Amino acid sequence: MEERRNIHRVEYPANSVIVVCETGDKYYVSTKNVSPLGMGITASADVPEIVGKDIIIVAETLIMYAEVNRQVKETDGTWTIGISAKKFTPEVLGYLFEHIG
Repeated sequence: MEERRNIHRVEYPANSVIVVCETGDKYYVSTKNVSPLGMGITASADVPEIVGKDIIIVAETLIMYAEVNRQVKETDGTWTIGISAKKFTPEVLGYLFEHIG
């Protein structure tokens, strides 16, 4: 049976923060678009290469656990970053609840 549904990203401009799970480093970014499977993000030039890293992103009312799957340098020096959502693990959820507040 052929799947007929497509999941497209919708515009979702929001100030956001990325936390790299491995290091705890935080980067302030802007979300451009979102779907249940990922997000498109714009980041400043000072954000290091994070492709392949697991991150947690908080975008206003959304929290997503994801992997960075691409990071493209734009002509103005900023980055366009693409992420793919991952299922929350018990360890990641525990980390979130320990550090909220």
